[in-house]
Amino acid sequence: MLRPRTTAKIGSHRLGHSAIVQHVNKADITPELVSRLVASQFPQWAHLPVWPVDLDGWDNATFRLGADMSVRLPSAPQYEAGVDKEHRWLPVLAAHLPLPVPQPLAKGSSGCGFPRKWSVYRWLAGEHATRENVTNLSQFAIDLAAFLRALYRIDPDGGPPGGEHNFFRGASLAVYDQDTRAAIAALGDAIDGQRAIAVWEAALAAPWDGPAVWLHGDVSPTNLLTQDGRLSAVIDFGTCAVGDPACDTAIAWTFFTGESRALFKASLGLDEATWARGRGWALWKASIVLVKALVDDPVDAAETSRVISEILSEPC
Repeated sequence: MLRPRTTAKIGSHRLGHSAIVQHVNKADITPELVSRLVASQFPQWAHLPVWPVDLDGWDNATFRLGADMSVRLPSAPQYEAGVDKEHRWLPVLAAHLPLPVPQPLAKGSSGCGFPRKWSVYRWLAGEHATRENVTNLSQFAIDLAAFLRALYRIDPDGGPPGGEHNFFRGASLAVYDQDTRAAIAALGDAIDGQRAIAVWEAALAAPWDGPAVWLHGDVSPTNLLTQDGRLSAVIDFGTCAVGDPACDTAIAWTFFTGESRALFKASLGLDEATWARGRGWALWKASIVLVKALVDDPVDAAETSRVISEILSEPC
């Protein structure tokens, strides 16, 4: 895969959704394989060129298909559930959202040596968000909060609750208690472990007693597109679910800082218990990422350490 820059790793799934996730060799998911799949199952598009996107994700291999479409193939069995979910629910959600989201056009099946379902989508133009290509980070935070507020207002009836299909996004943060404590212990003096445990336990103790809402599940810079410096689209709903929206707030610490973080929190309007749980989600991900990054990626380790410092700097 094409490796994202450091902030994108923190917000996406560099280590998957738990401490250990196995992936297929993404190098084997080639444009040639995608061309064969398209030609065999959707011959009307067989003449269109296929090429990799500039910045690929971790859960899926993504390719352009002609000028107006993309193809996304799950990189491991645990991500296949997102295919059916996006085809079922994205058209429902899109009708109520203020920004474009992926539009499923066709659902492929296993074939040509590829063992999973896969999707064809309408191509959404834009660049993955970075601090460099966002013109006004505070406005970006307000726009993202407005999108999430709209998502949370959509009728959740019939939507899938958080669980194994989306790595427990929207469900209880306690499912990652063991992973998080192990990562904090493994980090030793690299972070303030005592403070990290206090933040983690405060997150676990914060009650969720609100109604279940639709949530994105992976609000990270790689899933936020920009055009002309503004938020233009939100992609990758493979981890969406109905439940506790706290996980969607982790970007407050992984991408926003200072004024933009304060505006994001104020604009989103969630209660303090939800923010405490959201900080727990951010700490879980950053801790397991830092354990690995300290071994093999000093640049990512520096950025992840910065994120953890931001997480730990706020009072419990």
